Amino acid sequence: MSRTRTALLAAMALVAGAAGTAYAAVPGDVGAAAVPCTVDYRVQNQWDTGFTAAVTVTNLGAAKSSWSLKWSYAGNQRVTSAWNAKVTQSGANVTAVNESYNGTLATGGSASFGFQGTYSGSNAVPATFTLDGVTCNVDGGGPTDPDPTDPPGPGDRVNNPYSGAKVYVNPEWSANAAAEPGGSRIANQPTGVWLDRIAAINGANGKMGLRAHLDEALRQKGSGELVIQLVIYNLPGRDCSALASNGELGPTEIGRYKTEYIDPIAAILSDQKYASLRIVTTVEIDSLPNLVTNTGSRATATPECDVMKANGNYVKGVGYALNKLGDVGNVYNYVDAGHHGWIGWDDNFGASADVFHDAATAEGATPSDVHGFITNTANYSALKENNFTLNDSVAGKSVRESKWVDWNRYVDELGFAQAFRNELVSTGFDTNIGMLIDTSRNGWGGTARPAGPGATTSVDTYIDGGRYDRRIHIGNWCNQSGAGLGERPKAAPESGIDAYVWMKPPGESDGASKAIPNDEGKGFDRMCDPTYTGTPRNGNNLTGALPDAPVSGHWFSAQFRQLMQNAYPPLS
Repeated sequence: MSRTRTALLAAMALVAGAAGTAYAAVPGDVGAAAVPCTVDYRVQNQWDTGFTAAVTVTNLGAAKSSWSLKWSYAGNQRVTSAWNAKVTQSGANVTAVNESYNGTLATGGSASFGFQGTYSGSNAVPATFTLDGVTCNVDGGGPTDPDPTDPPGPGDRVNNPYSGAKVYVNPEWSANAAAEPGGSRIANQPTGVWLDRIAAINGANGKMGLRAHLDEALRQKGSGELVIQLVIYNLPGRDCSALASNGELGPTEIGRYKTEYIDPIAAILSDQKYASLRIVTTVEIDSLPNLVTNTGSRATATPECDVMKANGNYVKGVGYALNKLGDVGNVYNYVDAGHHGWIGWDDNFGASADVFHDAATAEGATPSDVHGFITNTANYSALKENNFTLNDSVAGKSVRESKWVDWNRYVDELGFAQAFRNELVSTGFDTNIGMLIDTSRNGWGGTARPAGPGATTSVDTYIDGGRYDRRIHIGNWCNQSGAGLGERPKAAPESGIDAYVWMKPPGESDGASKAIPNDEGKGFDRMCDPTYTGTPRNGNNLTGALPDAPVSGHWFSAQFRQLMQNAYPPLS
């Protein structure tokens, strides 16, 4: 090895220890004999205790039907997971062996793989690599070489990712559904995959990680198009107005959110292996509308939401996520937009759209990183109330004056979503943005479903007797008694609506009905306690929650069976 090459590798090692991206890509010795192989080792993302790397090995010798690449670390790096190669480690020595589908290496052919690892101190780039026992030169390319794992550009996106595509069926949810009596009727429906903590990226407590879901999505895809739906849900100080869905990151931990959560997700999604998938991300539910409705002098304000508005970490976090995920050409970002029972009032409607635009222009994001918005995520608002309209009057009073509507401008989710889309476009979002509506639990069928309007004795009897949504108050949100499965997922059902989706997997709890110790950072919210008489956000009414519920995200058999029983359209 020449002194020049030694110095350059040493410099690269220093860069790798200090920055998020480093390249072991330096010129070989001038005048040296032809080398048998080259290796391009790149640290793509790096944070305080971990990193992701991409490796490309190019075979310049005789063709191979299998291969084994080895290197050693000078520090304490440990490989924790890998993709497109079987990677093992013994002490400082690492071995990467081909998968069954990428073992062939023709002369001049290349294979790429990646991995995630941990380290402390420095993260030096390995100095030497061997392919099947023969030492390789490091690739003579430079940092400006195109990254072989880069996905297609944003111009390859389609207008509506759901059109003409199947949607991923989560095998873990499907198994839970099929195990329930009658559950096989819906076990093949597509649902969202929730990445609600850092550990979920690689899989926790025996559950599939992100790569496992993406690999399964490729299997389900076959030769056609397929959408996989991911819920990005781990903001600092998450869901500042509720405890059941609080997360693992404190209000100020925006750095961890970026480097330990979003960056690793973006690195995985950018793998060329998954470029043929249409990846829909629901970005941070229960976040941005809180900055409008639950801060300042409002009766619904909480100190926690005031903190998140003051430190700006909701806006920064969503902007960062949109920017990084939007750089992946086959990712479609849909920002959570609450529901009509949250931001349908005049004071909240336009102000929320403005906050969404602020987030879409923060941390390097632009409105072009937003493909659309999703409403009613994990909520229960009826899709369409057919037994009354906002223009009705009863006994001299407008429907808006009823206790249920309470001066809201909207009475159902479809009308709200279509109107809010127009408002978002007026703030600067693209005219082609589409809306998703979560219909997983807003069917409100069964024997309690009204067949027509209520009695005209008063505006309240008219509304309460005719509304499909049977909640005690529109502000109730946890494990609602009487709810049912809604419209089955479908593409382009209405103007401006890209799809009805089941982003919240039916049967997964909204929160525990009593305090349950857990390692997921999820607290006990009294709004999940059926005996609690509420807060100003639900008019100080009973919560309407089902009893004996587990921690949020855990399987709740009693709720699932109720959802099937009250499904509308009914299950056959």
